[in-house]
Amino acid sequence: MAIPDRLSRKLDALPDQPGVYLWKSAAGEILYVGKAKSLRARVPSYFGPDGGATPERAALVEQIADLDTIIVPSEPQALLLENNLIKEHRPRFNIRLTDDKSYPRIAVTLGEPFPRVLVVRRVTIPGARYFGPYTDVATLRQTLNIIRRIFTVRSCHWDLPREAPERPCLDYHIERCRAPCVGYQPEADYRRMIDDVVLFLEGKTVDVRTRLRDRMHQAAQQQDFERAAQLRDALKWLDQLEQPQAVELVGGGDADAVGIARDGDDACGVALRVRDGKLIARDYWFLENVEHETEGAVLSAFLVRCYLPLEVRTHKVLLPFVPDDLASLAALAPDVDWHAPQRGTNARLAELADQNARHLLDSLKIESFDIDERAADPVFALGRDLGLAVVPRAFVCVDISTNQGRDTVGSLVWFEAGRPKKAEYRRFRIRGAPQDDFAAVHEVVTRYLTRRVAEEKPLPDLLVIDGGKGQLGAALDAVRAAGVVDLPVASLAKREEEVFLPGRAEPLALSRRSPSLKLLQRARDEAHRFAISYSRKRRARRTITSELLAIPGIGPNRRRALLERFGSLAGVKTATPAEIAALPGFSTRLAERILDRLHAGT
Repeated sequence: MAIPDRLSRKLDALPDQPGVYLWKSAAGEILYVGKAKSLRARVPSYFGPDGGATPERAALVEQIADLDTIIVPSEPQALLLENNLIKEHRPRFNIRLTDDKSYPRIAVTLGEPFPRVLVVRRVTIPGARYFGPYTDVATLRQTLNIIRRIFTVRSCHWDLPREAPERPCLDYHIERCRAPCVGYQPEADYRRMIDDVVLFLEGKTVDVRTRLRDRMHQAAQQQDFERAAQLRDALKWLDQLEQPQAVELVGGGDADAVGIARDGDDACGVALRVRDGKLIARDYWFLENVEHETEGAVLSAFLVRCYLPLEVRTHKVLLPFVPDDLASLAALAPDVDWHAPQRGTNARLAELADQNARHLLDSLKIESFDIDERAADPVFALGRDLGLAVVPRAFVCVDISTNQGRDTVGSLVWFEAGRPKKAEYRRFRIRGAPQDDFAAVHEVVTRYLTRRVAEEKPLPDLLVIDGGKGQLGAALDAVRAAGVVDLPVASLAKREEEVFLPGRAEPLALSRRSPSLKLLQRARDEAHRFAISYSRKRRARRTITSELLAIPGIGPNRRRALLERFGSLAGVKTATPAEIAALPGFSTRLAERILDRLHAGT
């Protein structure tokens, strides 16, 4: 099937990272949620040879009109996010379990006097603290094994202290439990041990690791190598348990993680919504005109204009850094706690929001053709927006520069396939009225087209003038006078960045994000730079000429000799009388007179 241009550009912008993708219909309905180890490798396969392998897949592909993606750090976390989004949106093409089972978790039953550590799939135990979920069952089981090796948590199902056995079970005799059921371990001591278990599951394992390593060394000194090996393996698994868990907050909770990315004049802000410990959604906005703002100002503007107006917000907001005007933000939203975490799960969530912001901004750049690799694409957009019959693959832009009515010059720059072609740049010294901008435009266009036709060189597909209606009219008259037909002409006015076209009373107002306008601005700025440099060069030459020719005994030949020898007026001023007198046609007396006059004028 034919892929829409907008969707095709999104497919080209996919990162080679794990994440979740959401296929959407033309109406914005989420059709399917999927996960991928590499979004770049997985998502485009829907439009490959096997895209319609089943009737369900063919029906899905036929309805796809848009794509949304969320980046996560790892494939297991993509699996968790996929599960959360399927439950949240219930897409029609996803498989849904009728019993609504979820991934297993570890529950610590803190509501009991003697808490237990259990594996559960549902969050239904009153007062319990949950950790997970775990996509890898082997990791879950090994976590429980480590807990049982390090801590003496009871594994029985007695409702202590209301129910209790008559004597300890086998776990007591193999030192896996200290028998709180029969009163061998006090409740306060058991509770302190459970607090250590919770810290361990939260990842705060510095003290646990120290005790574990000491016990391993002690077992090795006692030549209990089997026990030492078990403790060594427990340390290895402890390292694995400390890998980032960014999809779900440890222990649950609500938070919004904010990320910001900027590139030139554009920026993207993202808010990841975490509810009950689950990442369930992502909201994003684009900002413009941020090129000259600080990072803190951009983040502050995003929070005030985009985030705070949301009806659904949390009391905890995670930020990538401290924004400007934090005190004002706190006054605007006194119910919000603003945090800029430096480490831990919250910091990883803020970094994940930043990654998604960068991905979305990159996608925007590619969609708007604002990168060099797609420089040819804005050319097609320019032809479409200006209503041209021919794509302006090659176009020129003309600018006039003057210095208080003197040193008036014209410049012409050539753009081909959206890029400057400097071999075709031309500059013009205005011969007519120096203060008449319209006449200067007419002169430049006339001279350029006349010579181009005489030399039988190809003409551009479009002529762009820096200016408004008056400059456009002067250029049109020059085109007709040169006998050139069917050459499109347009002008770009600086103040409001409006585009004027022949036969159109009102200007064409292109979007500031439009690739067409950005291409015209780039050409206009390049023509202006080229004109300014030529005007300054002529002014410097005129200044040098006037000062030297005002000296008695210096004519054009001697002036030329001085400039060729010393390069500039400043070079002549720093020369010695002997150096000047050494030039042909100069004497020591003339050299001294030249230096006296030049130094007297400074």
